[in-house]
Amino acid sequence: MCLINLHLQEHPNYKLVVAANRDEFYARPTDQAHFWPDAPTLLAGRDLLQKGTWLGITKEGRFAALTNIRDLTLEGTNKKSRGEIVSGFLNSAVSPETYLGKISKERHQYAGFNILVGNSEQLFHYNNVENKLNEVTPGTHSLSNDSLNTPWPKVEKGKRELNTYIRQHEKIDPDKLFAILENEEVAPDINLPQTGIGIELERSLSASFIKTPDYGTRSSTVLLIDSNDQVTFTERTYVQGILKQEQVFKFSLQLPAM
Repeated sequence: MCLINLHLQEHPNYKLVVAANRDEFYARPTDQAHFWPDAPTLLAGRDLLQKGTWLGITKEGRFAALTNIRDLTLEGTNKKSRGEIVSGFLNSAVSPETYLGKISKERHQYAGFNILVGNSEQLFHYNNVENKLNEVTPGTHSLSNDSLNTPWPKVEKGKRELNTYIRQHEKIDPDKLFAILENEEVAPDINLPQTGIGIELERSLSASFIKTPDYGTRSSTVLLIDSNDQVTFTERTYVQGILKQEQVFKFSLQLPAM
């Protein structure tokens, strides 16, 4: 993922609202969201190159999503796939704190990443550059390719627009959240971060929805978990910026008995 806007708790009808874009090279083979045959309760898209994922949820309510950190010095040819961090949590039964403690010990084996793990009641954020575990506070947050709520233009815009919509509506319309995600407006140069990739690419990547000749937004996901633990997972997939397909999954969480 390259943009994850989310709202945790603090809404009368929804425990968790997520609106996220996955940006990737167009040539990278990918499966759209589905329940995995080798993990039947896990719903996520799948990277067919490394077999991991960028965002997913299980029928038991475990949620995880990941973004890369834009820092070329953290890349390397011998790094492990970051997508396995997401699927690893979703396929486990350990607490978020225990899982992220394990990941923190292996952090140098991966290129830079942010990971969100937990459920609709409690989320945690970990960044392997800062090497800090933080509980996500109730309210609206956004995550791109630095750290949680870093004031990049797309992060500030995503937080502001999601928060405004959430506060004004008792019933969430996924189409309205997709409209936030599909914004192609680039930020003024003076507001761009400097991550070492050059001004032209920084400009292109500053949009919420990215379209370049060989890289851009491949899919958008809106995830809603309401106060009755009903899940609505809507995914839109794109081919070079053109909407290809929309699919919707709805199910009740199978929460463990207390």
